Amino acid sequence: MPPDRVTVVLPTYNERENLSDIAAAITAHGYRLLVVDDSSPDGTGEIADRLAGQNPAISVLHRTSKEGLGPAYREGFDRALGEGAETVIEMDADFSHDPHDLPRLVEAIEQGADLAIGSRYVPGGSTPDWPWSRRFISMGGNLYARILLGLSIRDATAGFRAFRAGALQSLPYHQAEASGYGFQVEMAMRAEEAGLKVVEVPITFRDRTRGTSKMGTGIVIEAMRLVTVWGAQRLTRGRSKG
Repeated sequence: MPPDRVTVVLPTYNERENLSDIAAAITAHGYRLLVVDDSSPDGTGEIADRLAGQNPAISVLHRTSKEGLGPAYREGFDRALGEGAETVIEMDADFSHDPHDLPRLVEAIEQGADLAIGSRYVPGGSTPDWPWSRRFISMGGNLYARILLGLSIRDATAGFRAFRAGALQSLPYHQAEASGYGFQVEMAMRAEEAGLKVVEVPITFRDRTRGTSKMGTGIVIEAMRLVTVWGAQRLTRGRSKG
């Protein structure tokens, strides 16, 4: 597909150290970039506006408050789809997701996938900067989600993913319950429930070197709570069918 039919939706909150470089790396592929800024107090939104004024491939959606990843992606998806994107990509702004991997996700969509996930936990994927404790927690959380939700996806919490536009439009992302990183698990679950073709593309996930991580205890607790609730609902549905 033409590169300008690919839109990368980039949620930001206090990413002034990274935004200019990540924007340049994304648009170097010819893709469009939509920055969704949650009123960053560090001036990220102003930097985004300046970049948009210099590069017509960049646009900015300013949100009035910090409400989390899920609401930011919902608004970003609406804007990208409304502007005619054929592929919509999620990624982080801190270079933990390598912009050089973007064409690999797009290629997976071109080859027939409805959802292509940049996965740390399929052969070829890795997290070289992580201590064993963090890897254990992350892999354990993914295993918990896979068992409770019956998922075949090995990296359901991954935040680097590409959607075919029609597939994304078919998902109930407006009704998503999760506001934090549980949103990724929820969309993976809904994709499998809808029978979409999901492929996992191995990636190397790097820790950020600039700025501060937004992952907090509350985000983890929300995700675990929701996965447990969804798992219980799945079990109840299975019993009622039986």
